[in-house]
Amino acid sequence: MKQQSAYGLWPSPLTPAAMCTGLRFGGLAWDTDGERLMWLESSDGQGVLRVGDDSANAPRSLGGDLSVRASGVLYGGGDFTVSRGVAYFVADGRLHRQPLVPVAPEDARPRPITPAFGAWAAPTVSPDGHWIVVVHSYEDEDTLSIVDVEGARRPQVLASGSDFYMQPRWHPTGTRMAWISWDHPRMPFQGSRLEMADVVVDGEGCPRLGESTVIAGSERVSVSQPEFSPDGRYLTYLSDESGWGSLYLRDLETGETRLLVGEEEVEISEPTWVQDVRTYAWAADGQAIYYCRHSRGYAHLWAVHVASGRRMAVPGLEEYSHISQVVASPGGQVAFLATGTATPQRVVSLRPRRGPERVRARSDRETLPPALISTPRPIRWQAPDGEDVHGLFYPPQGSGQGAEGELPPLLVRVHGGPTSQRFAEYSTPVLFFTTRGVAVLEVNYRGSTGYGRAYADRLNGAWGIVDADDAVSGARHVAAQGWADAGRMAIMGGSAGGYTVLQSLIRYPGVFAAGLCLYGVVDLFGLAADTHKFERHYTDSLVGPLPEAAALYRERSPVYHAEEIRDPVAVFQGEDDPVVPKEQAEAIVAALRRCGVPHEYHLYPGEGHGWRRSATIAQFYETALAFVTRHVLYA
Repeated sequence: MKQQSAYGLWPSPLTPAAMCTGLRFGGLAWDTDGERLMWLESSDGQGVLRVGDDSANAPRSLGGDLSVRASGVLYGGGDFTVSRGVAYFVADGRLHRQPLVPVAPEDARPRPITPAFGAWAAPTVSPDGHWIVVVHSYEDEDTLSIVDVEGARRPQVLASGSDFYMQPRWHPTGTRMAWISWDHPRMPFQGSRLEMADVVVDGEGCPRLGESTVIAGSERVSVSQPEFSPDGRYLTYLSDESGWGSLYLRDLETGETRLLVGEEEVEISEPTWVQDVRTYAWAADGQAIYYCRHSRGYAHLWAVHVASGRRMAVPGLEEYSHISQVVASPGGQVAFLATGTATPQRVVSLRPRRGPERVRARSDRETLPPALISTPRPIRWQAPDGEDVHGLFYPPQGSGQGAEGELPPLLVRVHGGPTSQRFAEYSTPVLFFTTRGVAVLEVNYRGSTGYGRAYADRLNGAWGIVDADDAVSGARHVAAQGWADAGRMAIMGGSAGGYTVLQSLIRYPGVFAAGLCLYGVVDLFGLAADTHKFERHYTDSLVGPLPEAAALYRERSPVYHAEEIRDPVAVFQGEDDPVVPKEQAEAIVAALRRCGVPHEYHLYPGEGHGWRRSATIAQFYETALAFVTRHVLYA
């Protein structure tokens, strides 16, 4: 029997200390033997490579005392690859190599094969196993470069001239290469190019690229994830030309291109904030392609038969509500990251049509009882202008029971990006509150991905307006349905989501009892001037180009309107944040202090754009819970 107690005060096994015990998984890669699978695990800010095979033995660890992580190119990603029994990975700003199984004493530790300058990401080994093409960034110049697998030669530039490069891919014969490029002021999910060129060998035996050809994409069409078929006849890629992120197939013999998978209200692509995004993979026999089918916050694994176009869901995976990072092995296996609404993220592999999936690694101990897990439901409501808005609603679910007639408090969570999306998945940040009796609404406001290109473009020129409108209208919709107490609502978000928090408090004072702003943007002028290269011109589309849009920048910068905030604010910031520097947080804190707004400021040394250290994560949740309790539950 559940004990009657006030919503928000139920006892929960998810203590602040428990919030930092899980692992975070990165990319996946199969070795060329088709049997060994490698993945990246991160915990307490340390990235470790794991490699497992089909034996019953526990996975081995690689990387030594290095922390495996590609940083400095986009938002990271593309940390490693594996080929012919050797792992190649980025750590400490260099590309390293390490055999999976040591055969000599010197093999027991990783060895750097690139100089220590610039940033490296997305290593991809040539089919003959002799060369690695890699994305390199140095002094604001990005290139595709090449290095031999032993590091005997200095890296050589393959392609330059574009502002950004991503996702290089070798043709199976090694005679062609495809990649994605784009230029300022666009982001890759706004407009990008799929390029392809012949690979030729120079007089010193080093591969070079011939003149490239643009296969797809434009300034207004986003393309991503080029992949050659196993036999080399086809080149597949994702494009939003149809209005939805769809899968296209190009016949390299005839030049014919056809839409292979495309449906309204279904996305296959995800926004490319990082290098290594994989939402589909060719089967080893080349007859089918496995892909993630995104719809209304859920992402399931499907397969399409290339010749006929017939599509079907991959059976046996009903437990999972979100699947990502799909990779296929030469031996016929498929691996991916999978999570369900009641299942923490796992590394999973399977042999299609040959039995159940195999769990290779678990991110969590999976001890939370099902009775304490809230299941999200996709909801839709209307914005003030009548347009549809999407989100995921999590009702309270825990060991307590509210008094008759009492409604639970509500926490509105706003994602970052702003071009991102909340998925239906096992989310400890959500469960931390729902197990205590707090309802949670995750807002996929207009501007989010996952709902078509037109929906994502709705934020252009309207950042700080549309997203705030949608967060507030979503909260009011939940309250109007009788799902939450309109007098006890809070809003929380990080990065661009933190900006939306502040804009919501400014534009709609009194709707929320409190706001929690995590490393949020407060000064659009400062963001445009000081942020990293990747987002240097992002505000051109979200707000407008400078200096023409200077008045809008001032109008929509929270730091200039702190006097309009009436509700308590908690500001959380990483001291070493390169995306939203701490000066932004300190500017809004100073403004709140001048205006007499109740506030708290928490600065975390050693943290960047988000929390990685266990001590920080535990301290954040303890502080956030105390803040919500004081200003929302006891309001």
